[in-house]
Amino acid sequence: MVVSFLKKIGLTLSLNDPQWGRGSKNDNQDGKKPTEGPPDLDQLWRDFNQRLSRLFGQKGNGGGDGGGFTPDAAGARLGLGVIVAVLAFIWMVSGFFIVQEGQTAVITTFGKYSHSTVAGFNWRWPYPIQGHEIVNVSQVRTVEVGYRSNVKNKQPKEALMLTDDENIIDIQFAVQYKLKSAAEWLYSTRDPEEAMRQVAETAIREIVGKSKMDFVLYEGREKVALDVQTLMQQILERYQAGVQVTNVTMQGVQPPEQVQASFDDAVKAGQDRERQKNEGQAYANDVIPKSRGEASRLLQDAEGYKSRVVANAEGNAARFKQVLTEYQKAPAVTRDRMYIDAMQQIFSSTTKLMMDTKNGNNMIYLPLDKLISSQPDAAKAVQTPAPAQPAADVPTVEMRYNRDSRSRDSRDSRDRESR
Repeated sequence: MVVSFLKKIGLTLSLNDPQWGRGSKNDNQDGKKPTEGPPDLDQLWRDFNQRLSRLFGQKGNGGGDGGGFTPDAAGARLGLGVIVAVLAFIWMVSGFFIVQEGQTAVITTFGKYSHSTVAGFNWRWPYPIQGHEIVNVSQVRTVEVGYRSNVKNKQPKEALMLTDDENIIDIQFAVQYKLKSAAEWLYSTRDPEEAMRQVAETAIREIVGKSKMDFVLYEGREKVALDVQTLMQQILERYQAGVQVTNVTMQGVQPPEQVQASFDDAVKAGQDRERQKNEGQAYANDVIPKSRGEASRLLQDAEGYKSRVVANAEGNAARFKQVLTEYQKAPAVTRDRMYIDAMQQIFSSTTKLMMDTKNGNNMIYLPLDKLISSQPDAAKAVQTPAPAQPAADVPTVEMRYNRDSRSRDSRDSRDRESR
């Protein structure tokens, strides 16, 4: 703007000017070639005053040695006002700025946070009153702990940490996060990136320090990552860092390189131990149920045998008591009945019978099986029942009993005499 203003008033300071670096015409009156030298500053100032006076339509009185013009006070003030207005306009225009989508601008007034702006065309008071800083809040940022750019590029000071069972473990992990407050991200901490790295390292050391080595190496990696993310978010909320942790990724979890071989041997031994334990447990699971089943079966058989014997004994005792009661009432009848029952049991399981007579040696053969088989045919052959005998001819039970008892007594006496 200043250059354009000087062009309007006709002031040119070009190096291509033929009079640039030469003296005045009065210095060349002898016709000699003028010598080269620095420009005449007094002549330049006089030319500037003349042209400025012609621009504002004001003429001045000539001086004694060059006829230079000097503008009056009103013209000077007007020209100065125009220059000030142009400079003020330029200064005000410098406060406009553009914020892209996904970004936000943080405005400060004399170095103190004032407010934040959204994406679009914005304006603030120009420097030095206000300033702004554009922050990308949609970008997913990453902080690496234990390595830099590549897992092979380890940082032992960050990666080595102690577990709950006093073992050293080497961990490399990455934390992904986004900004949820640009002002807090810029002004809550002195170095936000370094603060994020320190918070991540603090969280992982606390979680690993409460866990066993095998848990961190194998089955607990996902849980450790989740716990680290939760603890980091809690710490960052207390710091008001304006950060939202989105993901924690375990890049490498292993023992230190110096003891890797020994650790592999220990792992193999542990695996062999677990395999043998599993085999023993499988054998126990196969044998123990069978043994328990066999023991249960034996117990049940014993209980059944016991119940059967006890029941038989109790039944026999009850039957004996009943027989005893009946025997006490009628001993002879009870003896005959017991004899008949015994003989019935014997003859029911016998198909042939040999009888020996007492008076001679002749043997009587009775084919009981044939006699039993012929009884159904005989029953079919009988169409009408036999005529009933007179009541006087039917012997009573007392008659039979007395007769049987007398015959038995006589037979017993004969046997005693024969002996």
